[in-house]
Amino acid sequence: MQPRMGGMIQTNIPDVETLFASYMPYVVGGGLFVPSKQAVKMGDEVFVLAALPEQTQKIPLTGKVIWISQKQNGTKPQGFGIQLAGEKGIYFKSEAERLLAGLKTEGRRSYTM
Repeated sequence: MQPRMGGMIQTNIPDVETLFASYMPYVVGGGLFVPSKQAVKMGDEVFVLAALPEQTQKIPLTGKVIWISQKQNGTKPQGFGIQLAGEKGIYFKSEAERLLAGLKTEGRRSYTM
C-alpha cells in the first residue's frame, strides 16, 4: 500500500508516555496516532515507519486513516490516526500492549480520545 500523497511518514515513539498518548487500543486491530502536518483524508491508506520505545528498528506499518486532528490544540498535536493492518500491524499492536501492560492510566493524556 502506498500513501495517497506519496512517500512515507516516519514517527519515533521515544518513551512509554508518548506510546500511551499515541496508541489507540479501542480500534479493532489497534490504532496509532501519527503527529504529522501531511494532508490526509479519512479512509486514505498510508505507509508509516514507526519506532517503539526501547527498539531501534523501525516497523513498517500500513493502515487506513480513521482520525484527523487538523491543527495543534493544547497538548494534542496535529496529525492523524490509522487503523493498523497486516502482520506488521499485529506485531506493533502486541508490542505496544506489552509495553503498556500494567501502566496506570489515571492522569495520562491521549492525543486522540
